[in-house]
Amino acid sequence: MKIAVFCGSALGTVPLYAESAQAFGRALVAAGHELVYGGGKVGLMGVIADAVIGAGGRAVGVMPQSLCDREIQHLGLAQLHIVKDMHERKATMAQLADAFVAMPGGIGTLEELFEVWTWAQLGDHCKPCALFNVGAYYDALLAFLSHTVEQGFVAATHKDMLIVEGDPGALLLALTHYSAPLSKWE
Repeated sequence: MKIAVFCGSALGTVPLYAESAQAFGRALVAAGHELVYGGGKVGLMGVIADAVIGAGGRAVGVMPQSLCDREIQHLGLAQLHIVKDMHERKATMAQLADAFVAMPGGIGTLEELFEVWTWAQLGDHCKPCALFNVGAYYDALLAFLSHTVEQGFVAATHKDMLIVEGDPGALLLALTHYSAPLSKWE
């Protein structure tokens, strides 16, 4: 399985984030999966790519030319797709991936996850979408998502499409056993 990982271009404030990125990268390789990610050498993006490569796995990056011009691309990747802009980056990652995981990150990470999750809700794809909830990083977001259900803006079925795990092995297992519900409009 090719797993797209969305994560921060920063390391965050606690070592647990980088340690979990390393653990998840090693777990991906041990389970025979391939990493698809933003192509960077910085932050958690660089940490997970280094972990995958260090464990003998395959890491594929997708990066806009403007970021390559800033020389933040990882130079040890099996493949780096250089694309025109962020829109093309997301479309390419979505096309390449069989599943999507968001690790701790900022607004770009959230935007990437919400876009592919929305596409799944609409039935545009049946690929699993997940949060790797390292150190309860996403607990406040999960509470807000429950609020959206309570207020009648999101169906519980569609909220429950989002896999949430704090353990790399459990997360990978959930991704491989995912079954998509009917789309929003069926």
